[in-house]
Amino acid sequence: MILVDQRERSRFLRFAIVGAVGSLIDFGVMNLLTHFVRMPLVKAGSISFICAVLSNFLWNRLWTFPDSRSRPFLQQLGMFFLVNLAGIGIRIPILHYVEPPLVNFFTRTSGLSAGQSSLLAKNATLALAIGIVMLWNYFINRYWTYNDID
Repeated sequence: MILVDQRERSRFLRFAIVGAVGSLIDFGVMNLLTHFVRMPLVKAGSISFICAVLSNFLWNRLWTFPDSRSRPFLQQLGMFFLVNLAGIGIRIPILHYVEPPLVNFFTRTSGLSAGQSSLLAKNATLALAIGIVMLWNYFINRYWTYNDID
């Protein structure tokens, strides 16, 4: 268990670092697509999510759980991707329902322009979604995708 096992805490920390890099990829791709391509947040957030998932899988396999090799690469990628598909099922409603009230809130209370409020709301919404989905992803991946390690 993560609270009492030093190795689990170390794995969680590595998972969080990998997730932070994935988050940078996620935020970067999302901002590029929403700002320059003018793509809606849910679509841009879905594409950025896939980019981050691929990066996260590779780094988690190589660094967080390097001793998890009993399954073939593609099988483990498929399992990781299924966990993340469930994660996107958690993420999309957050992106869809949290952004509009945040735009209104930031516009009314911050003195920012509508465009700045929208940018801030998009990023705050994505940060919330990432935090929630990260917890889901760690525990399901640790005890299903990477359950072949001590």
